[in-house]
Amino acid sequence: MAKRARKRHVQQEMRYPDKNGQWRGGTRKGAGRPKSGPRASERHERRARFRASEPQHVVLRATQAVGRLRKRHIYMALRDAMITTFPREDFRIVHISIQGNHIHLLVEASDCKALASGMQGFQISAAKHINAALSIGRSERRRGSVFPDRYHAKTITSRRGARHCLAYVLNNWRHHAEHRAPVARSWKIDPFSSGDSFDGWRELEHSPVLWKTRETYKSMPVWRPKTWLLREGWRMYGLIGETEIPGSKTSPVLAE
Repeated sequence: MAKRARKRHVQQEMRYPDKNGQWRGGTRKGAGRPKSGPRASERHERRARFRASEPQHVVLRATQAVGRLRKRHIYMALRDAMITTFPREDFRIVHISIQGNHIHLLVEASDCKALASGMQGFQISAAKHINAALSIGRSERRRGSVFPDRYHAKTITSRRGARHCLAYVLNNWRHHAEHRAPVARSWKIDPFSSGDSFDGWRELEHSPVLWKTRETYKSMPVWRPKTWLLREGWRMYGLIGETEIPGSKTSPVLAE
């Protein structure tokens, strides 16, 4: 006996009055999952597939309860969380940039499943380390969500797009004017990023060494890029300047 196809459920749009005269059915204002913060949450849709050769630009937003992320103990907590992802080769964090209330990541993953499980592992580890760091000196350990919304991921498919994302992530502190803070004025690159391990700075084109950092500074543990776009392809559009501000006329890619 042939198996009958399962009937597909369709949301009823027609409205009708019940016996008490109240209208039922149809769409309602305010219905659905509520926002978990002042910004709209990432929509719960199936994420688009991508190739292993296509890197991902990922953005994570933190809850307001955590406070400002650009602090040393938060930096060290995220650094410890990144170390926990190193046993995986199907998920690699190539660059990171920590801003006031969000984090930018450039990630290489073998497929959608690897990206999802890798990001889940990183977020869980980061939340535990951040909560532990925030609990120091308090009578009670902080518990609860750190990243309340889904991460936003954008696939990088071109050399131009790869160059734009590298400049945007590594120089994002200039986009938010964080480089004007007194503690950061002596830095040429963002100390809350993996910029010190990046070898594509225009100022270092003829230099045998990377940026010289302070002896007490601990670099972010990131993977060297394996995808051609993040390793070589982006260089067709020129090296990235330390003072280049993403989204402004100082960006040669955007000015074209």
